[in-house]
Amino acid sequence: MTGLLIVLVLIGVALAAMRLAGLRGGLLTFAAATLMLGAAGYALGGRPGLSGSPRAGQVAAGPIPLTGARNLFLGRFSVSEHWLLMADALAARGKTQDAVGILQSAIRAHPRDYGLWVGLGNALTDHARGITPAASFAFDRARELAPTAPAPDYFEGLALLRSGDAAGAYKLWRSLLDRAPPNAEWRPLVADGVALIEQMAAGRQPA
Repeated sequence: MTGLLIVLVLIGVALAAMRLAGLRGGLLTFAAATLMLGAAGYALGGRPGLSGSPRAGQVAAGPIPLTGARNLFLGRFSVSEHWLLMADALAARGKTQDAVGILQSAIRAHPRDYGLWVGLGNALTDHARGITPAASFAFDRARELAPTAPAPDYFEGLALLRSGDAAGAYKLWRSLLDRAPPNAEWRPLVADGVALIEQMAAGRQPA
């Protein structure tokens, strides 16, 4: 799957998360336009499909909005939410290193909060513009703390997708979907991600 196709999958996943989180009407239209503008800039300036920094095949997309998806997996009123929101605000202003630092401080205070480890994995991915060994370690640590929680697999899959590894993302999400409870609030988001990757792999535009 080429870099631009992966960017389109990421847009589809982000919009699905926003819809499930309750974003509607003009706000959803504005968000879609913003995401499409970013994709256009990538297509025109990023030269998708060519090797480059930080590694060949990597999409190198900047921070993407994760609050809606995170609320589905972790809840809106978790202990870690205020730390995660502060990190989101910093990343949105381009201060990705500060976002990592905030979450590292939070983990020192709450080392067994798996949501903070998921957030750190996301922040490290934002900062490096792709998944790194440190980000993988953070997602693994979240799994150790909450073995049955879906968030580590979902967000690591998203990090892999952002890094150009659609096959790795698909493997995690397909497994997660197979074991998801039928009434899980987050299940449609995972199903949408799996379907988008399958459509793109088959050479079809998302419906």
